[in-house]
Amino acid sequence: MFRQQTVSPVLPWMLRLFLSFVTFFYSASVRLNGTVNRSLVNTFEYFLKRPQNPEPVHGVKTLDILIDSTRELWFRLFIPTELPSADGGTNKLPVILFFHGGALTFLSPDLIIYDAVCRRFAHKVPAIVVSVNYRLTPEHRFPSQYDDGFDTLKFLDENNCSGLPSNADLSCCFLAGDSAGGNIAHHVAVRWASKVDEFQQVKVIGLVAIQPFFGGEERTKSEIRLHGAPVIPSVKHCDRHWKMFVPEGSDRDHEAVNVFGPNSKTDISRLKEFPSTLVFIGGFDPLQDWQRRYYEGLMSSGKQAYLVEYHNVIHAFYVIPDFPESYLLISEVKRFIWNQISSNNTSQIYVKETQKNY
Repeated sequence: MFRQQTVSPVLPWMLRLFLSFVTFFYSASVRLNGTVNRSLVNTFEYFLKRPQNPEPVHGVKTLDILIDSTRELWFRLFIPTELPSADGGTNKLPVILFFHGGALTFLSPDLIIYDAVCRRFAHKVPAIVVSVNYRLTPEHRFPSQYDDGFDTLKFLDENNCSGLPSNADLSCCFLAGDSAGGNIAHHVAVRWASKVDEFQQVKVIGLVAIQPFFGGEERTKSEIRLHGAPVIPSVKHCDRHWKMFVPEGSDRDHEAVNVFGPNSKTDISRLKEFPSTLVFIGGFDPLQDWQRRYYEGLMSSGKQAYLVEYHNVIHAFYVIPDFPESYLLISEVKRFIWNQISSNNTSQIYVKETQKNY
């Protein structure tokens, strides 16, 4: 007898109920005319925010730093405070520039889920984490989000590490993001690699793309097969957010969406400084075919890329502690970061206890 393949893993009913509510709320906040009920969203998210805390919590303290008030560009800084002493000098730590998810339309660094995620990265890697509050669509379309990410890199480079602790090593910088944030991280990496001569301190040596938000006009097998998967309930919702983001008159083969598609204007193979990339894929993520094509596109362009696939997880699984893979992901990111540091040999003194965990 033919057995239909499941499109969703077995989830606790409370988690499934919560995911359904969150998906319904954010979907309902998008009006038919392509605008967002921002007042409703802000009211809902207000109760989910966590303020900055200069006092260490679980070995990490946080500080919000403003870059440009006219566009509300700021970042939350995560500083680990419990580090083993290094022989002969100060512990030097890599800097992770992190971009949150939310379909380019929702969420922010001070929400509980992303405060917790970045806190774990800072503590477990360990690293200095810069979580960027970029502008959102549809109020701010392409390329506003990429501008904000690149300008944050420039701010770190030009302001003599303003606000960063003295042990932050900008010569060991990583770009990271989940979902929409993974898309932003890629495009910021392209800009940095294209304008590397403009930077004096920042050197991007790695890119972490966690279930990155890519797409195209084509309907892939995973989009069809996983049409009703949790978190991203349908291709229709993805299409709606892409339409709110790309320039008027563009389709989903725009270079921002389909980075190796027919309208791509950047030949990544020519970017000598494009960083090594770690790509995460989930087996119940409708976007997985596009994410796999991204990895394959990097490899075809002669870039160093690594692929990690967790077969039994949904989109955005790593912010959900119910999934044991969320902890495995942190370990994989840690291994990737310190291996990149070791291979680049860009800094003399690092936390030796961390290196032992390879």
